[in-house]
Amino acid sequence: MSPARSIGAVVMLVTLQLCAGEKTCTVWSDVGSMARHGSSFRVYCSFKCRTSTISMYCYDPTTHESTEQLLEKHNSTTVYFKVDNITWNQTYRCSGVCHTPVDDCGLDMGVGYPPDPPTDISCVNQVFSHERSAVTCTWGRGRDTKLWDSTVLHVRSLHGNYTVAADARSKGRGSRSASVNVSTSVHMIAVWIQTHNALGSEVSAPVNYALGDIAVPPTPVLAQPNCSSRECVLEVQQSMATRHLVVEYGTDTRRWSSNQESVRKGAQMSVTQVPLSSLEPYSLYRFRVRCRFATGLWSEWSEEVSGQTEEEAPAKDLDVWYAEQGSDFKSLRVYWKEANASVSRGKITQYIVRVYSQHSGMDRWMNFTADLRSCLVPFCTDCEVTVWSQNSKGASPPARVSTRYRKDTPFEIELKTLSEHNVSISWRKSETARQQAGYVVEWYPEGHKPEELRWVRLGRKDSSAVITGLAPFECYAGAVYVVYDDGPGNQTTFAGVTTLESVPAAVPSVRESVEKNRVKVTWMEVPRGKRGGCITKYSIYLESESGWRQAYTVPASERTYTIKDLPSAMYSLWVTASTAQGEGPSQRSKVKFLIQYDAQMSLLLICVAVIPVIVLVCLCKVPAVKKRILTFFQCLALDQVPDPANSKWAKECTQETGKVKLQLQLSNCSLTEEEEEEEQDPIVVDVEELPKQGCDGDSPPEVSAQLLAKTRLSCDTKAKGFPYPVTTYIKSFSHNSDSSRHTEASGETGTTIDYISSHGPGHMDEEYLDEDEDEENFGFTMDFFPSHSMAIKGLQSEGTLTLDAVKINCNFFQSEHF
Repeated sequence: MSPARSIGAVVMLVTLQLCAGEKTCTVWSDVGSMARHGSSFRVYCSFKCRTSTISMYCYDPTTHESTEQLLEKHNSTTVYFKVDNITWNQTYRCSGVCHTPVDDCGLDMGVGYPPDPPTDISCVNQVFSHERSAVTCTWGRGRDTKLWDSTVLHVRSLHGNYTVAADARSKGRGSRSASVNVSTSVHMIAVWIQTHNALGSEVSAPVNYALGDIAVPPTPVLAQPNCSSRECVLEVQQSMATRHLVVEYGTDTRRWSSNQESVRKGAQMSVTQVPLSSLEPYSLYRFRVRCRFATGLWSEWSEEVSGQTEEEAPAKDLDVWYAEQGSDFKSLRVYWKEANASVSRGKITQYIVRVYSQHSGMDRWMNFTADLRSCLVPFCTDCEVTVWSQNSKGASPPARVSTRYRKDTPFEIELKTLSEHNVSISWRKSETARQQAGYVVEWYPEGHKPEELRWVRLGRKDSSAVITGLAPFECYAGAVYVVYDDGPGNQTTFAGVTTLESVPAAVPSVRESVEKNRVKVTWMEVPRGKRGGCITKYSIYLESESGWRQAYTVPASERTYTIKDLPSAMYSLWVTASTAQGEGPSQRSKVKFLIQYDAQMSLLLICVAVIPVIVLVCLCKVPAVKKRILTFFQCLALDQVPDPANSKWAKECTQETGKVKLQLQLSNCSLTEEEEEEEQDPIVVDVEELPKQGCDGDSPPEVSAQLLAKTRLSCDTKAKGFPYPVTTYIKSFSHNSDSSRHTEASGETGTTIDYISSHGPGHMDEEYLDEDEDEENFGFTMDFFPSHSMAIKGLQSEGTLTLDAVKINCNFFQSEHF
């Protein structure tokens, strides 16, 4: 054959093969297209023509990668490679050059397990009516074969040739189920399961059932319940008569169940009334029910229905407490807690508050909306505050709290941190205290009592409590009250309670007020969220521009501080706050101020005020100036001046020449009773009239020391029954002048009458002194004030002193005895 004919024959053969759909190669394995998980086998590739180039690839669907395999020669047209421990489905492709440039073929290899024997077979007989029922069985399929399985349920009557079968369907992971209809005439059945896949097949052992033992009645139907405040009546509808009913009911937090007898036997359609009592008023209940024949299994639960019981009047009084509002104590803030549903027994519509005082006659009623938990009421020391809650059915019992405090002995309090939100508090009350009704523990963030007051009421036997709901890095205060039947006792307070603490994160806001050489510093509290706990102190830092610095520590309760005696300079000031963990940030908000106070200027002003006084005092030493000043003050004195010369005492003193009887009135404030009796007799002083002498330094006669001692008066002397005024004065008389002339002269207008106290010591010159020269002829200096506590020895005199030589130019006092 010629080459041209040979080439044509080959082309025609290939064309015929392609048209016929035949491939030039074949791929197969020695285990078929399904392999057991973990097995090993060979994959072959065979070409229908001889080729020197053959390759085989394995495609992994999990990684989407193809790997060329190492081939071994089986014969002249066939090669193979070994597969070890296969775990996933694989695709194998064979490639080579035969009659066409490239000729490919391939094999999809499945991997899995043979089926396990079915286990845990469970069957029920679902009864729909007296004529029809269905047996439903479930079983465990074992492990997942990763292959397609075929499973069949077989049911056969044990007393006849009745046999039915049904294909299974999946029911959840690892289990399957199937149902078959069974005649109601069948009583005993045998059940088995058969399953198979490409790698094998299994059949379970048969299980026998009595249909009456696995009979399940139809699921009952619940109608909407009819409820009162304490009872709900359920209506249960059933298509078949059953013997037993179970009703399950409850709220969101609790559930109960109730067993009931079902309807009479044999009824085709039955309705059962099931009453449920002892329910809580104004509560939402949910109900469901299931039933059972005399034998057999319970039905499925019915769908849930809900019903709400009606309201009743609130069962208990409210938990009420109060706190003083502000520092003026003109009002109280009364607080109450919202009662739970079991206590309120309905929707609260309003709160009623009454403030009553028997003594003041106050009887005030107030209504508040249901969303409020506190109110302001007038304050009185003997008030009784009563609070009621009210719903549509009535009001609660009254909750009373009295403002009448009872004195009680404070007791010791111990606090212990339990967690970042809880603190325990305990106390020990005095055993001698009267019987209490209970305790109240209150707490609140410091400075926020009216807004965030919380409290807990305890019994009389309690001695500890747990304070809950505390915020970390917050400072709390509070108190423990002993509560009696007629009112609370004294409070025992506590403060500075915090669970977690840190240094303050901010500085106080500062204001300054400068006055002369002092500055008044005022600051606000650190913002609440940045205090870090309980503030223990404040520190004030003062710094001058020259570098001088001073720190001042202020208690945490203070908000102002005054710094005094600052020299003139420019200053910087800032305030920091501290907790137990340390001091907060500083120097972030400095306040600058200037002190310009001049101490020399102040001294100059003082000198300007003092110099005129000194000049005036010096001028008073000049007789002429002093006379004019005394004349000016005399004009300011009272117009009516008593004249001692006309007094009875002065006339008696002139009856006996040369002798004057001076009766000294002594105070009895510092004398004993014996001394007082001894002093009842007046002390008579003999005044001897001396001849005229000069003013050139004659020594005065001696005064009896006994007289001086008896004329000293105490600082708090009080006159008692004096025959003459306490402060008496002696008018001057001259032995050479007529007494009547002196009497007339004393009454003239503008005439200056001078006096000396009768308590004065010594003698003075009897020489008559002119009005112009009287001050020069006085040889002694005396502070003339009619004080009863004047000491006699304090009077110093020079020369002699006579009645005629003594005159005083000022009318200091008046006496009704003249």
